[in-house]
Amino acid sequence: MTTTDPKAFIPDEGIALDEFEPNLVGRYKLDKVFAYATWVATIIGLVVLAFLLISTFADGLPRLGSSFLTSFPSRNAERAGIASALAGTVWLLLITAAFAFPIGVGTGIYLQEFATDSWFAKILEVNISNLAAVPSIIYGLLGLMVFVRLLEPITGGRSVLAGGLTLALLILPVIIVATRETLKAIPDSLRIAGMALGSTRWQVVRDHVLPLALPGILTGTILGLSRAIGETAPLIVIGAQTFVPFLPTGLRSSFSALPIQIFNWTSRPQEAFHANAAAASIVLLVVLVSMNAVAIYLRNRFQKNR
Repeated sequence: MTTTDPKAFIPDEGIALDEFEPNLVGRYKLDKVFAYATWVATIIGLVVLAFLLISTFADGLPRLGSSFLTSFPSRNAERAGIASALAGTVWLLLITAAFAFPIGVGTGIYLQEFATDSWFAKILEVNISNLAAVPSIIYGLLGLMVFVRLLEPITGGRSVLAGGLTLALLILPVIIVATRETLKAIPDSLRIAGMALGSTRWQVVRDHVLPLALPGILTGTILGLSRAIGETAPLIVIGAQTFVPFLPTGLRSSFSALPIQIFNWTSRPQEAFHANAAAASIVLLVVLVSMNAVAIYLRNRFQKNR
């Protein structure tokens, strides 16, 4: 309820009116100033985003076509395409999901449902929270040391497997936090009821808690993967190729990715390569929007099935 009567805010009649100065007019003015500032900031952000999208689509749409999607990189801008980069992005996406999803979800379930209030659990929670704020290039340096050099006999060095594992490390904190927050939203009464009927804690989590939390977990996972496929710095550090005239044939193959290809083309002085970069950016935007649409669809579908 909104009122401009100062007496309405005085709880005790014994308090003198001159001792209470609500200054409602000044507060309402500050509220309006803050609301206007928020709207101005939002509009500025939308205008900048619209300008970037319009300029990108204006430069890239004329270059898009079947030949652009199926051709390999070339020194000739008119014949260059993103076939190897697009295939490398798909490989990275699959490898990242294969490693990050089970490890991230399993860690989140352990910390939320099974971990006791011990120093080990507290250390894990603090480190996971800190890792979520670490710059992506640091993960690239870690991947370079561990996956490219130490585990070279397994990963093959600067391979698509090393890139996928590095990106999996990058999004692990996001998946763990999303899993824990989703599990927190499940009422404790469901757990208590299941264990009261004789179920073990794992049976309650597996059969009752996890199915209800799955929409939020999938949403967090897909959003994390959307971040991963747009990263450039970690892939540059571990040695992703800028010119790959072939498709990856296995986990130990050399690879490129759409962010790497875009970075390479934007560094060229020729305007034709800049148009190619804009077209590749449109393809990357379509992939990101599609992944977010899948996340929304899965969340709504699972919520309807509850």
